[in-house]
Amino acid sequence: MSNPLLDGKRDECHLLLGNEAIVRGALEAGVHVVTCYPGTPSSEVPDTFRRIGGTGSRYLMQYSVNEKVAMEVACGAALAGGKALVTMKHVGVNVAADPLFTSAYTGLPGGLVVLSADDPGFHSSQNEQDNRNYARAASLPCFEPCSAQEAKDMTREAFRVARELEQPVLLRTTTRVNHMRGAVRFGDLPAEPEPIVEFRRNPMRFVPVPAVAKVRHKVLEENMARAMAIAETSPFTMETVPACQPDAGIIVSGVSRNYVSDALEACGWQDRVRVLELGMTWPLPEGRIRSFLAACSKVLVVEENDPLLETGVRVIAQKAGLGTAITGKGDILTIQGEYSTPLLTEALADFLGEAPRRRATPAVPDLPKRPPNLCAGCSHRAVFYAARQTFGDEAVYSSDIGCYTLGMLPPLRCADFLFCMGSSVSGGSGFAMVAKRPVVAFIGDSTFFHSGMTGLANAVFNRMDVVLVILDNGTTAMTGHQPNPGMLQDQLGDLCVHLDIESIVRGLGVTQIRKVKSFNLKSVTRALGEFREMTGVRVLIAEEPCALYARRALHKGGERYAVVAAQNEDTRRCFDTFACPAFCRRNGEYAVDEELCTGCGVCLQVAPKSFKLAQRG
Repeated sequence: MSNPLLDGKRDECHLLLGNEAIVRGALEAGVHVVTCYPGTPSSEVPDTFRRIGGTGSRYLMQYSVNEKVAMEVACGAALAGGKALVTMKHVGVNVAADPLFTSAYTGLPGGLVVLSADDPGFHSSQNEQDNRNYARAASLPCFEPCSAQEAKDMTREAFRVARELEQPVLLRTTTRVNHMRGAVRFGDLPAEPEPIVEFRRNPMRFVPVPAVAKVRHKVLEENMARAMAIAETSPFTMETVPACQPDAGIIVSGVSRNYVSDALEACGWQDRVRVLELGMTWPLPEGRIRSFLAACSKVLVVEENDPLLETGVRVIAQKAGLGTAITGKGDILTIQGEYSTPLLTEALADFLGEAPRRRATPAVPDLPKRPPNLCAGCSHRAVFYAARQTFGDEAVYSSDIGCYTLGMLPPLRCADFLFCMGSSVSGGSGFAMVAKRPVVAFIGDSTFFHSGMTGLANAVFNRMDVVLVILDNGTTAMTGHQPNPGMLQDQLGDLCVHLDIESIVRGLGVTQIRKVKSFNLKSVTRALGEFREMTGVRVLIAEEPCALYARRALHKGGERYAVVAAQNEDTRRCFDTFACPAFCRRNGEYAVDEELCTGCGVCLQVAPKSFKLAQRG
């Protein structure tokens, strides 16, 4: 089946998601290898590569078990002379930082582009870190698109720069850019596969023992000087100067370029300021910025998150001895959250000495809160319910990154603390060492393969006292059902190999293991009850496919649904303690929403006399 990303011709215009535009840019650049660990807002990039190909006709791609592995595979491919793209969300770069920093020293002749999808505003993340810091710390040229068109064009340019400098390049996006839709005009796809740069064995470059790294550090600094020259003439650095030559200026980067443009147009202030837009934001084009500052008496620096651009502009002004007044982060523009057109309108009014133009906020009635919730039919809910019934408040619950983090909410309350992916067993072990209380740690199958195995090995090695519950729902559920090593072989196809979690757990030295079906409350409760009387490392593997994945991919479930058979105290107790999203009230009575119910049957086990199953249709 034809796909415009693969088959679209030069000058064709298509409406693309920002992440789809990145895919097209990589294809135009002739990418050879794509690796990833999925994470919102980056997930659509590898998912799109997988959907449209990935079997070797144009490129090879793989879902890796974590970001560090994805980075290392991509580095190896680029070292072998191929153009490689590795994608992840911003916190994933923390996991991948070790090989990333070293690869900047050794260099990669084929060319490596690293997509870091940042998340200002915490749409789907545990922090708001600004990965432009990585560009500075690791010495990576950095591009920041503000539109779908630039997402494509900058991806292509990033590959060009990466191969020219033989150095990794950071493509830093944010949620609004990844998930925006925009018109994208295509360039040419390579008529033939891009050439592979011949690998020349050179341990004195590619084996960074201290003596080698010392020499390579100097080369890295020389490469960054070359990158600065590229930034000075980059087509993604754009300056707008009104005919009246105003002496007020704005320096702006990232998606904030859109907000500034909209605010200036909406208020008719285009002639009041000159604007310097930076698309390649590291290294900074010092010459362009210095000339811009020299023409201005005052400058407003606009950037989301950390004041990195602002600090750089202030340094350039100081080095040049310029007296330009520089404004940036303050009362209106802060390091927190996303910016917006109304926010920039307010900031520009303050900067230009105009009357504040705050939008009137319409009165909004107090609406019911809608916190994120586990889906109806989610197998995690059943296991959390059993854990609460078994351990109650006596235990402390160590959580991890995934759908099951939502177990923090009442009435389940099965998440007391969380650090990062894979930390549940490690952090839980440390907590148990000090608190001397039962610790129950939860981790998903994908997260177990990501970074839970090492924590479990550490727990066995150090004779820790912790219960680990591996919630195996057969997929990487939270980010969109991407493959992981624990998926069934018939779902993985021929390109990947299924790995058995129980065999791995036993191989790591765990002897106290139980495997259960998550929806079998009696079995889950019995296993947890046995573990409560034991000490040491205990692992419960609870299996049941993700309800959404079961319906969409496995074509299972949903044939039956629950109905309330009696209005009694057991019904109320089930509603209060199990709290399935399919539960509702109709005319003051307890009921089950037939459209939401998946027929998992857990409510019948909690309150057998209160519910019954009915057949659909």
